[in-house]
Amino acid sequence: EQGSGAMGGSASLIPRDLLGEYQELTFLSKQEILLAYRRFSELLPKEERENACSARVPKSQILTLPELRANPFQHRICHVFSTSETGDDSMSFEDFLDMLSVFSDSATSDIKSHYAFRIFDFDNDGILDRKDLEQLVNCLTGQGEESRLSSAEMEQLIQNILEESDIDKDGTINLSEFQHVVSRSPDFASSFKIVL
Repeated sequence: EQGSGAMGGSASLIPRDLLGEYQELTFLSKQEILLAYRRFSELLPKEERENACSARVPKSQILTLPELRANPFQHRICHVFSTSETGDDSMSFEDFLDMLSVFSDSATSDIKSHYAFRIFDFDNDGILDRKDLEQLVNCLTGQGEESRLSSAEMEQLIQNILEESDIDKDGTINLSEFQHVVSRSPDFASSFKIVL
């Protein structure tokens, strides 16, 4: 008899037409998309896995991925890639793919720097100002007492960053200034990645 048991494996597959579309819209290969789908479904409760394409995974679950757990910008990453209308930073499968696509080895450095800029723009106002830079540095140095910079060190560091990046000297870094800096750091693209 042809029970649901025989079909057990196929519930976890993406409809073929969608698969083709995802390949066109992302920098990911077919294998990577299928792997992403598997990882995404595993974040869902068992009863929702069949409809993984239309389900949303809460941010708390996304942050359990080892690739994000260690990332100092995990909250910002969820925020930037989430299309949630309620602002809870939950992710749909397409959000998840977008994230993996931008962080993949095949994404262009322009795309990577565009998203890095959005991730570092903590108050979402389209520029990196001193406050954003301070939060950026805090994320990178960690929040522990022993690793935290003194306010003088922080001030010096932000001065240095602005001196190097703020071409029009308005005290903030805009996207094109940021991309200019990134284009001069060859290891940026390779460090800005998440591989499942």
